[in-house]
Amino acid sequence: MNTDPIADYLTRIRNAFSAGHRVVEIPASNIKKEITKILFDQGYILSYKFIEDNKQGKIKIALKYNKQSRTSVIKKLQRVSTPGLRKYVGADDMPRVLNGLGIAIVSTSKGVMTNKSAIAENVGGEVLCYVY
Repeated sequence: MNTDPIADYLTRIRNAFSAGHRVVEIPASNIKKEITKILFDQGYILSYKFIEDNKQGKIKIALKYNKQSRTSVIKKLQRVSTPGLRKYVGADDMPRVLNGLGIAIVSTSKGVMTNKSAIAENVGGEVLCYVY
């Protein structure tokens, strides 16, 4: 039994990058789908596909690498809020990741979004992870 599905999601992506895989398959959930959409919109992954089957479904993610150096585009995926210690912030205290070069993915009352979108909409929420 997995107690933290978001940490599992991030770890699977991290492991696939370190192993040099092109595609990674992850069990789906609504929050994982939203995080995947954000990673695609921000340019951290090439593409994604939601596969529906008789159980919970899967997310297939095509990973993105730099062409010259063949290193991963994502340098770090860091889980912030955990089931044992939740991290909530208001719109005024929204974290800046790597001086604005990275993103924080935040779960708000208006849905899952980046820290920049949350500041623009003036909402706070639970900081799920940092990506840079």
